[in-house]
Amino acid sequence: MDLDDLYQEIILEHYKQPKNQGIVAEADIEVDGRNPFCGDEIKLTLKIDEGTVSDVKFKGSGCAISQASASVMTEHIKGKKVSEVRELFQEFSHMVRGEEHQHQHIDDMDELSAFQGVSSYPTRVKCAMLAWNAMKDGIERELDKHGE
Repeated sequence: MDLDDLYQEIILEHYKQPKNQGIVAEADIEVDGRNPFCGDEIKLTLKIDEGTVSDVKFKGSGCAISQASASVMTEHIKGKKVSEVRELFQEFSHMVRGEEHQHQHIDDMDELSAFQGVSSYPTRVKCAMLAWNAMKDGIERELDKHGE
């Protein structure tokens, strides 16, 4: 099995058996994302306790890339400080766009690396970024409310 096959397997596994599906009770952040070009949709809910993502869940529909990306993202941001989540967003964004960037939070063995091949398909970048953009928008709105 080569690396591309492994990456495809990770994406299909998260698509068929997504992690963290549902709605967080008493969420601090609730945000919707939609990709009008292909119809992918996501509803993301997060609970933030003392600057840390204590819980995150999503509901959505769409292609394997958008839904698997949401699943992997929720696994990776739960338990992290908001500042770390924002850094991870930047790294993931650069990776799926094929841009050079120093990665402190993503390594070659990380499930997030499964999405690096998306950079070869520019129309799929929006699919991979849907949940991430929703998460970033929701966190930024929450921080703005608190003047941070």
